[in-house]
Amino acid sequence: MASIMRLTHDAVDAEASSLLLLDDNTQELFFRFADGPVGQQLKRLHINRQSGIAGWIVRNGKPLLVNDPERNKNFYRNIDEATGFKTRAIIGVPIILNKKVVGVIEVLNRRDGKDFSRHDLKTMTDVAATTAIAIENSKMNAHLLNSYKSTVKAVVSLADAKETSGGGHSRRVSEYGLIAAIEFGLSREEKQIIEYASILHDVGKLTISDNLLNKTQELTEDDWELIKKHPVTGFNLLKDIPFLREASRLILYHHERYDGRGYPEHLVGEDIPLGARIIAVADAFDNMTTAHPYRAAISRQLAFNELHKCAGTQFCPVAVKAFNAGFVKTRLSRK
Repeated sequence: MASIMRLTHDAVDAEASSLLLLDDNTQELFFRFADGPVGQQLKRLHINRQSGIAGWIVRNGKPLLVNDPERNKNFYRNIDEATGFKTRAIIGVPIILNKKVVGVIEVLNRRDGKDFSRHDLKTMTDVAATTAIAIENSKMNAHLLNSYKSTVKAVVSLADAKETSGGGHSRRVSEYGLIAAIEFGLSREEKQIIEYASILHDVGKLTISDNLLNKTQELTEDDWELIKKHPVTGFNLLKDIPFLREASRLILYHHERYDGRGYPEHLVGEDIPLGARIIAVADAFDNMTTAHPYRAAISRQLAFNELHKCAGTQFCPVAVKAFNAGFVKTRLSRK
């Protein structure tokens, strides 16, 4: 949305632009986006739909070009007085979604001091139509995302129910994975991908029988072959869900080893995605420090010793280092 507004700003050579959306509950307009000299001040303001040029546009559903706002009865001088900005000319256009006005786009003052033209008004009307489509897509995506997240929570609960460690493994791996991701300085999007992949890394085990997962005797070769399918199964379950597509790749590779002796594709070193290398470390740490029917838990210190011992063979050395450093910082910050 911000990119659309910046392009608009430049297209009509305006000093300032703003996007106001209508709150259905309060029937007030609020600034979703505002730039220019007083943009930050505007973001704190709300305008009644009965007030100002923006209010007139909402009530009438029509665009308005005003090159002498002081003479326009709808001009709301209080905003200029509150911000110190001087409005010399303004174009306002309605954002119409499903035959209903949901907001207003405004541009103020041409930089060259000239009046806004009918051509500028046409440009703004086209921008409003594009913005309406963007808002509709955003709402649809938000609804879809919420549906996906509910599904994810349900799937994680099912996976947790099959654990041999009393539950919570997926959530702990997610916490540990984020500790390492933060230490790497990864972006918000990269951290979110690792979070989803961590919490869903064992979703493929839903297709494995409880008897096999809870088996206390030594696993046979056939048992191992069944268990080693779970990364591919998890990948296939999630790869067609748009917001989990990247996470599914990390799930596919979270049992690869740094020395190439992992599965399913025997990737080596940095050919393994960083997120998958991080999850491998987090998963192993939680498995070692959590009790299972077939094995007692070990201390965190012993678990870190094991991670460092296997760095460069089973685990990525920089992923181990990042997790260790981040874990220490996290524990110190909580004291």
